[in-house]
Amino acid sequence: MRSILRGAVVAIGLGVATPALMAPIATGQARAAEVWQTLPAPAPAPKGATTGMAPVNGIQMYYAVYGKGRPVILLHGGLSNSDYWNSLVPELVARNFQVIVADSRGHGRSTRSAQPYSYDLMSSDVLALLDYLKVPKADLVGWSDGGIIGLDIAIHQPERLNRLYAYGANSDLTGLKPDFDKSPTFAAFIERAGTEYQKLSKTPDQYDAFLQQVSQMWSTQPDFTADQLRGITVRTAIADGEYEEAIKRGHTDYMARTIPGAELHILPNVSHFGLLQNPEEFNRVVLEFLTEK
Repeated sequence: MRSILRGAVVAIGLGVATPALMAPIATGQARAAEVWQTLPAPAPAPKGATTGMAPVNGIQMYYAVYGKGRPVILLHGGLSNSDYWNSLVPELVARNFQVIVADSRGHGRSTRSAQPYSYDLMSSDVLALLDYLKVPKADLVGWSDGGIIGLDIAIHQPERLNRLYAYGANSDLTGLKPDFDKSPTFAAFIERAGTEYQKLSKTPDQYDAFLQQVSQMWSTQPDFTADQLRGITVRTAIADGEYEEAIKRGHTDYMARTIPGAELHILPNVSHFGLLQNPEEFNRVVLEFLTEK
């Protein structure tokens, strides 16, 4: 979700139904070939979490830690929250990873401040959380905005990352498809995100103000240059779904081609929401990337 979403997300915040939001979305009756048109709910929360609120950069950042072993942090997409990783967490724990999930500032259970949003700021939040948890270096799996945050850290603080898996991310605004928010699947996600915000946030009545802050960032960012991508030394996979609604396929190819040694993963028959639509396949490719020699 980026600047093109501004009209749709603000409409949700004001309770106005746009044509895109009224469009139907495929349900469980959809044929397997149409799974990319569905929006399954996140899986139930895994057991065994140690949770807390970390004081970082003037906010309280929600986190949960599962298991023991090699640390990996999972970063969700814009408007969502860490519950979207519930299917991947137990798979990683079973492979001897210490899994850290977090809600980005203003998202989910985390608070926000008046400070303008930027990917640099959100990257700083993540690194401050890792410092708080005494994790000097970690793998990072990011979806959408989470993937962009991962790219920002890989560019500016590569010593903090072992590997980066970025799904559904873009490096600049030219990578976005026009009017992608009119997709029924995206419209349904935006509507769900508003409901989740009211349920989880400590300021459930401030959704409009939150959207305004985030939208200001999306109107100009990210803006990574080709030289910055070429300078990435972290082992990286650039991934997306075959039916991605928001990111141009050529842009995904460009990022994978420009980042030295990057792998390109295009998951079949899923979209921007592949982690929900086919979690078994999504989890498999993430685990393969994180564990391959």
